[in-house]
Amino acid sequence: MQRREFLKTTAIAGIGAAFPLQARSATEIVMQDALSLSRLIHAKEVSCVETMTAFLDRIELVNPAYNAIVSIADRSQLLEQAKTADAELARGQSRGWMHGFPIAIKDLAHAEGFVTTSGSPIFKNNVATADSIHVARMKAKGGIVIGKTNVPEFGLGSQSYNPVFGATGCAYDASRTAGGSSGGAASALALSLVPVADGSDMMGSLRNPGAFNNIIGFRPTPGVVPLGIDLTETLACNGPMARTVSDTAMLLSSMAGADPAYPNTLPMPPAQFAQALDRDWKNARIGWLGDFNGYLATEPGVMTLCENALDGFKAAGMKVDRFDLGYDMASLWETWLTYRHWMNRSRGMALYNNPETRSLLKPEFVWEVEGGADISGDELSQAMTARGQYYQAVARAFDDVDFLVLPTAQVFPFDKTVHWPKQIDGLDMDTYHRWMEVVVPGTMSGCPVINVPAGFNDQGLPMGLQIIGPRYQDFSVLQVAYAYEQATRWNLDYPPSVTS
Repeated sequence: MQRREFLKTTAIAGIGAAFPLQARSATEIVMQDALSLSRLIHAKEVSCVETMTAFLDRIELVNPAYNAIVSIADRSQLLEQAKTADAELARGQSRGWMHGFPIAIKDLAHAEGFVTTSGSPIFKNNVATADSIHVARMKAKGGIVIGKTNVPEFGLGSQSYNPVFGATGCAYDASRTAGGSSGGAASALALSLVPVADGSDMMGSLRNPGAFNNIIGFRPTPGVVPLGIDLTETLACNGPMARTVSDTAMLLSSMAGADPAYPNTLPMPPAQFAQALDRDWKNARIGWLGDFNGYLATEPGVMTLCENALDGFKAAGMKVDRFDLGYDMASLWETWLTYRHWMNRSRGMALYNNPETRSLLKPEFVWEVEGGADISGDELSQAMTARGQYYQAVARAFDDVDFLVLPTAQVFPFDKTVHWPKQIDGLDMDTYHRWMEVVVPGTMSGCPVINVPAGFNDQGLPMGLQIIGPRYQDFSVLQVAYAYEQATRWNLDYPPSVTS
């Protein structure tokens, strides 16, 4: 059965499984997985007003300690929108599976009428006059925008702090970082402040905060979700986040799809992501990349936890073996630096050249722009060739294995007052983002990558695994992630103990 027919069944799976369809308490409403909540709303077991009230009350109670959602809209206006959604359902009209859902948009994307600050004081009054395309698509499926989710300044770094709103706390320890740049989204999801969330990813921004908050974050093949009008494929992409793989896939079905105004979008039918995720993975081959034979520094406990989590693939019938890409990872890092400097130079040079705005840029952004200023056309061309050679190495790997797996982060969530780790296990980090180098192989491959939870250390802090699949095989990646999720159930059975 296709999951787009979910309204025809009363089966509830995942987080919502503990509650019957008659559940009406505020806690029961917010704890439902998104697909179950949608069934409840469409079956009129709960109203859109009840749903909106439950989530807004929870945000009011919980959010101050974590700072996940910012720029929250007026409650009365949101309740009016929820009343309109109820009236539509009463007339037999549904906008889509997200009808009446409260959604908060990542503060790098535009939601009409809300400020898009990008975490910078330069844009603290920057009110969006239109929606980003993926936001418009979420709204078209019935989502009601209630606010934005917090990010690091300009999305730089996997620590969601900025001078406009402050830092966002990990859902499992509010004193530690939620990661980034989709840190606010990940924390909000884990805390049940929203049913689903959008995110974006250039250097692990969907994956790292997913790991740090025990949720799912999916980086699709670039072009599955529209982003930008540049004819050159970018390293960044938009993608879905959720508490379950099923919800993640369903949200992707709403965000994805080609658009003639966006030349890099792929003609990949979004309806495929609404299909059932069940699949027999017996004897599928998992290539374990680990820390690339000791190349990557990791905090003690990370590798042991991740290696133990590989049992989830084995429980689903898969075979797991160590794998070597046969590629110089140090040279991949240098290629990455060239790309990233160049891209940040392009988007930041105007702000850098203006003395008034330059003084408001964080040092890491200034470093990126200045690094890009010295890159020649020949150097950029060489980096493009090197990236193609790396892609070929990854493509050859998929002749031997079905998926590649590695840790999502090199450290556990750290003190949110620390901007970034200066050392890992005694090794100095030479840049503000060297501590998250483990996500670069996925980004540079251009392949779909998903974070799945890997469990917790002895301090109760989460970690994750990245699953990399062949380019364009996004649905298969979601399917294998679903099999792993059902075998391990870290995100299904271990929600955070909320503090307020």
